[in-house]
Amino acid sequence: MSLEQRRNLFIELLNDSEEEVRAAAATALECLESFQGMSQIIQDLSSDKRGQRIKAIFAMENVKSTDVFPHLINLLKDADADIRGTAIQVLGLKAHPKSLNSLVKHLKDPSPSVRVHTAEALGHFDDVRLAPYLVSLLGDDDEQLVASAARSLGHLGSPDSFDALTKLVKDDRATVRVAAVQALSELPLNGIGTVPT
Repeated sequence: MSLEQRRNLFIELLNDSEEEVRAAAATALECLESFQGMSQIIQDLSSDKRGQRIKAIFAMENVKSTDVFPHLINLLKDADADIRGTAIQVLGLKAHPKSLNSLVKHLKDPSPSVRVHTAEALGHFDDVRLAPYLVSLLGDDDEQLVASAARSLGHLGSPDSFDALTKLVKDDRATVRVAAVQALSELPLNGIGTVPT
């Protein structure tokens, strides 16, 4: 079935008698349209205008296709820290396990903002093996990096990070203390789940 035939089918199903079918058709149509826009997005990625490139990267968040990952991972090598940071944000939101190795490397990126985006992005993955990487950031001088790492540790829910986060509650920086308290509230309580937020 061609893309156009699939599109026509979904449009037809928007008039189905069942609301569930109409909702599914609308979602399917939205996914299909985002996929069809991929060629324009790829073209915009090679623009010489930073704003256009960043907009294209954010547009990839809505594309429901694995075709976006090679492009996003390639952008992690870009000389522009804003481009790398934006790609990292989208990769984090998509949380595809195959992008983890590429992301972890950027915890040592020369740009402080890219390191912060990376620490935040890792919190979207459901992989407690990331906890040691994030715990290693808690002693950093960069307040935003420490706060981002703490928040991500909370999202990961790794009980192994309890002691490291508890130490942050006495940090001199209020932003860090807030992030530590929030993270601690998300950690499992003796195997009975997390505190509701």
